[in-house]
Amino acid sequence: MQLLVFAGSTRAASFNRQLAGVAATMGRAAGAQVTYLELADFDVPLYNADLEARGTPADVLRLKQIAFEHPAWIICVPEYNASYPALLKNTLDWISSPVKADPAWTDGFKSTRGKVAGMLSASPGALGGLRSQSHLAPLLLNLHCWVAPRAYGLGHAAEAFDADGQLVAEPARRGVQAVVDQVLWAARRLQQP
Repeated sequence: MQLLVFAGSTRAASFNRQLAGVAATMGRAAGAQVTYLELADFDVPLYNADLEARGTPADVLRLKQIAFEHPAWIICVPEYNASYPALLKNTLDWISSPVKADPAWTDGFKSTRGKVAGMLSASPGALGGLRSQSHLAPLLLNLHCWVAPRAYGLGHAAEAFDADGQLVAEPARRGVQAVVDQVLWAARRLQQP
């Protein structure tokens, strides 16, 4: 099973990037072929239909292909003002935008349709970013993703990781593992002929 893991943050000390690293490790241990994606590695401008009309950026096409190739996704979503960040929205807007000049990508949902998406979040606050997940879920459903019912929000994230970036508390590890396991379980079943 191909599992795509990414965080909606590019901040060097991002708790959600750390959480994505933990999820990626758990996915590999569960037998998945994991692609850990760093959004900072892609040159993706703010979505603009006029810009798109001049040609879809090459890195957007790369992101579309990567998303398409992975039936299972884990998204670690930061919480900004009780919602998900612009970086994540912009990434999903580009991924789901049709490319009229390219027959392979005229279907805007080709990269997102049928993907099993699990949501994790980390926040210094007690709620662990759960409000951002509540906003992200409808967007993923609109993109024709299957949203895993299990989700996990890591509260008090500033104290949650050890020096090696691993989760300190066993309940936190179990929470993340439960999401990873459910996403892989559902994606395997949806991929069966």
